[in-house]
Amino acid sequence: MRQIAVLPYRTIGPAVDAPIQILLITSRSTRRWVIPKGGLMKGLLPHAAAAAEAEEEAGVLGAACPVPLGSYRYRKQRASGASVWADVDVFPFAVTEELDSWDEQHQRERRWFSLADAAKAVDEEDLRALIRSFGAREFRAAASPARLIGAMADRMADKTGINTMFAWFQKLLPQQGNFFDLFEQQAATLVAGADALARLAQGGPGRAQHIREIEEREHDADNITREVLQTVRRTFLTPFDRSAITSLITTMDDAIDEMQQVAGAVNLYEVSEFEPEMRDMAAIIVDAARLTAEIMPLLRKIADNGHRLHELTERLVRMEGHADEIHARGLKRVFKEDTGPNGKTGDALHFIVRQEMFKRLERVVDRFEDVANEIDGLVIDHA
Repeated sequence: MRQIAVLPYRTIGPAVDAPIQILLITSRSTRRWVIPKGGLMKGLLPHAAAAAEAEEEAGVLGAACPVPLGSYRYRKQRASGASVWADVDVFPFAVTEELDSWDEQHQRERRWFSLADAAKAVDEEDLRALIRSFGAREFRAAASPARLIGAMADRMADKTGINTMFAWFQKLLPQQGNFFDLFEQQAATLVAGADALARLAQGGPGRAQHIREIEEREHDADNITREVLQTVRRTFLTPFDRSAITSLITTMDDAIDEMQQVAGAVNLYEVSEFEPEMRDMAAIIVDAARLTAEIMPLLRKIADNGHRLHELTERLVRMEGHADEIHARGLKRVFKEDTGPNGKTGDALHFIVRQEMFKRLERVVDRFEDVANEIDGLVIDHA
């Protein structure tokens, strides 16, 4: 038996290491804590069906990433009394709005949990593991560069007793710059820009405000990029090769530049309604930005975190491939709708605008794949 579900989440604050909260609901029969889930729906893609379940069961709207986070298995009690295995695909769901009333409002309770508390609250062990891995806070607690040298000093002191001498030597080392802090700031900017882009893709009266926020986030990213480039020039020792540092930060900057291009096209062509495939691509961008924010703190201890970095970059690459499929499917559908009877040209202008929007959204996802490639290069060189 196959089911679909969402993992509804929100981030408390704009910081790259801001805590993540998970929304859980109670089941109608046992009153235990679960995530919104249900069966596949005819005519809806799995992630869209999962989003519909989120609105019906939890009263939340948002962006459902078409690429599943993973899956878990549990035994479902049927009306006949039989207990059968159900395999559930779980899709990340960035909550943008909580409804005051919804279909199952009087049948369930909904509550926000911290990542750790949400993992403890659910019964299924596989689901607990999915929730724990979603934010990977243990990796976000990566040590600062100073702690790397401090750890070396502690190990040397244990063997030789020269901790004092090593501390004196450390003071003579040239400064390594604040590159890791800047990488994480840039990632936080990407997350904020992606969230604004997802809200823009959902339509509604706030279009102008969402466009303005994306533009402001793009300016913030430019400032961070400029600071990194200046720091590279005035820093004697750098944690990675100088060209690798500049390439990574500019690639991240390219991602939000492309988001700004999407917002500019929305403003230029006065787009007020978005195709379902466009919203799906925006949801992929949200999850790609979240993964990028998870990646950045791991670079502080790249040798220790090489395996986890590879897992995250592999997921980014898979997302890009999925976005290509969505792009092709959506463009083909719009072309058929805009083609008149007997193959004659229909609403050509509508198709041209939609084609441009799809192309710009695809470029955003492509830039996140470029970020993944840059990270993979660092892992190969240093891990």
